[in-house]
Amino acid sequence: MNEQRLKLGSDAHAGTGGTSERNSGLGFRPAFLDKSTMTIYPSRLANGTLAPFHILDGLPDEVVITRDANGRVIEAKPSLVAGFERRGFFYTRAAAARALSEWFIPSWEQD
Repeated sequence: MNEQRLKLGSDAHAGTGGTSERNSGLGFRPAFLDKSTMTIYPSRLANGTLAPFHILDGLPDEVVITRDANGRVIEAKPSLVAGFERRGFFYTRAAAARALSEWFIPSWEQD
């Protein structure tokens, strides 16, 4: 996992519920899942506060492979998947996008 993979994932889901700006209103929080341990890591800024988007810098050392001289994450474990946490469950970007498309009914279709 690196910044390039994060951007590719974000670009692939632009305009869908698979992005933070589209799903945060329904309680989805950017997170990472380590598929090797099934541990969910909320996305955090380097200072530890929750991030409103996916960023690698707040990941704990146990999933970081390389940091630069300033402490920024260059590479994290390849078993990490970017997605979202909601009510203790992890959603991939695709699953979050699908959930929003199923849960959201535009106001003009509610009658």
